This record gives sequence, C-alpha cells and structure tokens, in this order.
Amino acid sequence: MEEKQLKYWLAWNKISDLGAKRFYKLIEYFGDAEEAWKAKRDEVIKLLNLSSTIAERIFQERDNMELNEELELLDRYKTKVLTIKDTHYPERLKEISFPPPLLYYRGSITPEDRYSISIVGSRKATYYGKMVAENLSKDLSSFGLTIVSGMARGIDTAAHRGALSVNGRTLAILGCGVDQIYPPENRKLAEEITSSGAILTEFPFFTKPERQNFPRRNRIISGLSLGVVVVEADEKSGALITADFALEQGREVFAVPGNITSSLSRGTHNLIKQGAKLINNYTDILEELPLQINQKIKEEKKKINQSSLTEEERIILQVISQEPIHIDQIISSSHLSASKVSEILLQLELKDLIKEIVGKKFIRC
Repeated sequence: MEEKQLKYWLAWNKISDLGAKRFYKLIEYFGDAEEAWKAKRDEVIKLLNLSSTIAERIFQERDNMELNEELELLDRYKTKVLTIKDTHYPERLKEISFPPPLLYYRGSITPEDRYSISIVGSRKATYYGKMVAENLSKDLSSFGLTIVSGMARGIDTAAHRGALSVNGRTLAILGCGVDQIYPPENRKLAEEITSSGAILTEFPFFTKPERQNFPRRNRIISGLSLGVVVVEADEKSGALITADFALEQGREVFAVPGNITSSLSRGTHNLIKQGAKLINNYTDILEELPLQINQKIKEEKKKINQSSLTEEERIILQVISQEPIHIDQIISSSHLSASKVSEILLQLELKDLIKEIVGKKFIRC
C-alpha cells in the first residue's frame, strides 16, 4: 500500500474505541481511509451510530494525532505492516469474522505459512507438557508446517523453541505492540523467531500486554491455523478460549491427554469429552488435515529439501529413480566411496526424497 494511504490506515487503527467492525464500515462507505479521516464529524457519528461519549473519545484521539508519527515508528522499530488489502495478507486469516485490518510484524510472513498449526497451553506448564509441546512442534515443523503460538511462558515458549530447533518456521502472535515484548525474558526468543518466521500483532505501538488484549490475540492464533493443539490447560485457561475460536472458525481442535490427577489436564480432558481429537503424536494431527493440503505440504517440503542439497547429494539423487536400484549400482554410478554413499542415502531418506526397500535397494519418493 502507498505510504500516503497507509498512514491513514495506521491512524484509524490506533484509535482505541474504533475496532475492526467500525473500521471496515468506514472504508466501505467512504472508499478509503483518507476520505474517512477527512469526513465531517456528524457524518461519521451517524454512520457508526456512536454514543456521545464514544464519539468524543474517538474525535479527541483523531484531532490530537500526528499522522506521520506511526510511519516513523515503523522505521524506528524495523517493523512492517500488512493491510487486509495487501496481496500478502494471510488468506486463512481473511476467513474469520472481522479479521484485523492491519498486522504489524517483524520478520517475514510467507505463502508457506498458510500451512500452520497452533500449539497452545498453560503458562504454568509441567515438565511433561513442555516436553510434549516441544516434540510435537519439532515433528510438525520437520513435516513442513509452520508453528503458531503466543510466545507466553510455558507451552507457547516450548512450541516456538521446538520449531526453531529444527530450523522450522514459527509465528508468535502478541497481545501488545510489537515493541512491547512480553514476557520480558523472551526477548532473545523473539529475536530468534524473527529470523525464522515473525512476531506479529494487530495492536499499535506502545500497546501494553493488558488482560483484555489476549482474547483478541487468541482469535488470530486460531485464525492463522489449520488447527489448534491444546497441550495443558486448566478449566479457565486462555488456551480454551483459543480452542473456542478455532471451533467458531471451522478449524480442527486437538487435545493432548495428561495426568488425571493434575488440574492442568482438566481443560484438555474436557475438550476431548466435547469432541476434540485425542492425540498421541504428530501423525494423529496430520491424519485430520485435508488430503490435498497434506499432499501440498509434502510437495513443498520436497522442494525445500531439494533446494538445500549438497553437490554429493545431488549426484546420488540423480542416480536413483522410481525403479529400484541396488546400493552397489549407486556406488558404482556415483564414483563415491561406499561409506560416503551410505551416509548420503541416510540423509536423503531423512529428507523424504528416497526410500529404502527390500534387498538394499532404493527408490525415489
């Protein structure tokens, strides 16, 4: 979006009493954010059916705002913005009711992020819960999925770390401005995420991580994803709010069973009673994804894997086709040592590019 028009989007988004529903009403009626900004006060009040109290607050903010300030803050904090009219705005997020008009982010948002799974749970997670979240994240990331979470203490942090440990992509959704890293001990984690994904938010700069912001954050976590995995949650956990949003948005909901004597299992076990899929490992999640999406993830993972091949791996891969070939033939054709060929074959198998069959023979996947 042009900078001239973007500053009006940023300005409207900064007005606390507006909200997405009113924002879209303004854009639809006036055609663009600039025309809405310049509209007469009475016209806006009538259009949005504002009470005198809310109208006073909205116009006081508008009249006192420095329009170029938000653009300057983007430069200062090395932050990018997507509006819902931008082509790179996440398609899946557009499907939810009144999606965020703007997303502020640091890092990168890519087309492959449409294949995302959210992993959420308790901030007071047990060792078991954090271990499960991290392992699920590792496995799903290795398969090609982007991991989405809220960068909170406990399960969220474990989920992000799991993805990063296998060089996977991960998105952290904030309940505050992109300049307000919360919790503060996750500052280093936030920087790591920006190098392998993004931290993003709908809230303008300087927005504090206040309690009322987190349900809005949670609807974005579920909205970006194919499904939501709840690892540990008590009966009043914010993770259950994310699960509720997922159901409203038509997303899959998964729950990890836990110790029946633990309060952190009550929320997840209640989800299972209500129809959430009980999962034991990452394959239980993959089985629920639509077949065409599952296949697409595999294809994209192969492309990524092939693009990162070493020269020796390329030589071996060229020798192997969909017809079985014995390891001795591979050694002979590649002119590499037997030990080197064995090592490379293992690496290609781990990348899902070849498969060993009976009799020390190999085929392409």
